[in-house]
Amino acid sequence: MRVIEVREFGGPEVLVPAEAADPLPGADEAVVAVEVADTLWLETMVRSGNGGAAFPVRPPYRPGVGVAGTVSTVGPGVDPQWIGRRVVTRSGPAGGYVERAVVPAGGLAVVPDVVALRDAAAVLHDGVTALALADIVKVVAGDRVLVTAAGGGLGAILVQLTHAAGATVVAAARGAVKLDRIRTLGADVVVDYSSPDWADRVRDEIGGLDAVLDGAGGGYGRAAFDLVAAGGRFSAHGMPAGGFASADPDVARARGITATGIDAVQLSPEQFHTYLERALDEVANGRIAPLIGQTFPLERAADAHAAIENRTAVGKTLLLI
Repeated sequence: MRVIEVREFGGPEVLVPAEAADPLPGADEAVVAVEVADTLWLETMVRSGNGGAAFPVRPPYRPGVGVAGTVSTVGPGVDPQWIGRRVVTRSGPAGGYVERAVVPAGGLAVVPDVVALRDAAAVLHDGVTALALADIVKVVAGDRVLVTAAGGGLGAILVQLTHAAGATVVAAARGAVKLDRIRTLGADVVVDYSSPDWADRVRDEIGGLDAVLDGAGGGYGRAAFDLVAAGGRFSAHGMPAGGFASADPDVARARGITATGIDAVQLSPEQFHTYLERALDEVANGRIAPLIGQTFPLERAADAHAAIENRTAVGKTLLLI
């Protein structure tokens, strides 16, 4: 089978196509014939050698965090009725940038007939995280909400969820292409945070914010925190712009702001599975539509990573096998 391997840390070019033997499932495992592989910004950080203690991956390894496809074989202890079913799941240690992925059978989720496998892969992580954040931050009708990194896969779903909740949604992203796409998802105001006065524009447009969903981090997240009104909520769950934004605890306490970080969405396997089934149901019923901006064949995984790192990717980036 075809696979992608990382034999040394480095730029996107270290994602190398290779051939490997077809895998066999062990006890409580299944093999999925992969049609779509998910990609995450986090994977580019790990591949470059900057995973740190939290992601202590060492080459050689096969990247990939999740797949959608059809179960082809199952190991001992797994119901054979899984064979032939369309599924989506997080991939195991053997990776997901592969034609056939060995995965823990307990993580398999059935993809409804009306949901395309591309959409299922697109909500595997972003849909799960978005729904968990919506439960944590509790956006309600009338709230004024800022979503940063709104042009990414997670941000695009958060824009839809907050709009559906009846909030006034401000979406921040970089570049006209992303902003144009976000407008179609329910954003009331869009701002380009490549402009130095983007935060002032948010304040001029709607005043203080009741909630911030910060998927960007860095300076963008710190500027967004300053926009939160007294009694508001601030979620710092993204770091592409230079680390997770940190809310000053003294300021947050004085202004009655509830601040949460990435730890709030570290879900147990059971919680993850529940949210994944909810995300698939949301897609099946037309309540959310993942923004898939670009796809690449498996052998062009390096181009997929380059698009994510160069900030040219819009929405979700997927690999098609």
